[in-house]
Amino acid sequence: MFEFLTQPWPWYIAGPIVGLTVPMLLIMGGKMFGISENLRHVCASCNIGNVEFFNYDWKKNGAWNLTFVLGVIFGGFLGGYIFANPEPIQLATSTVNDLRELGITDFTGFVPAELFNWEVLGSGTGLIVLVLGGFLVGFGARYAGGCTSGHAISGLSDLQLASLIAVIGFFIGGLIMTWFIYPIIL
Repeated sequence: MFEFLTQPWPWYIAGPIVGLTVPMLLIMGGKMFGISENLRHVCASCNIGNVEFFNYDWKKNGAWNLTFVLGVIFGGFLGGYIFANPEPIQLATSTVNDLRELGITDFTGFVPAELFNWEVLGSGTGLIVLVLGGFLVGFGARYAGGCTSGHAISGLSDLQLASLIAVIGFFIGGLIMTWFIYPIIL
């Protein structure tokens, strides 16, 4: 069993598990899947400044979602530390070649050590990318009325036009970042 948990699961197992999330939430009372709304729930639970936007029954509307996020964090810990696969991640040869052109050479871990370490995070570029990227993701999620997971999983399955437009925008933004912005900042 431990061996099974430390290996990547094939699409035909992981895909249906993710796909069953939406019907499960509908059975639980018409709940929508998403992560970004949890910041609002946390602010409502603290009731700092008595802001009208945060005056609602967060226990009724968001307790299940906060529990889900705690599960995501716990699951990430389990997957990253307890059931971590000691083997390096398998990348396509074309991806390795493209990353080498950008100066990334260490492929022994789950993520490239040249990009994900405290020294890079503390650098000027790392701080700018972290702060600016965090702001853009947070602002974009609020402006779009939800995050990528909420729109792509719940919104599309609910046939919401706004979610379709948002998901198309996410993909366009991802392509622009991958092909134009990453090569400049790396």
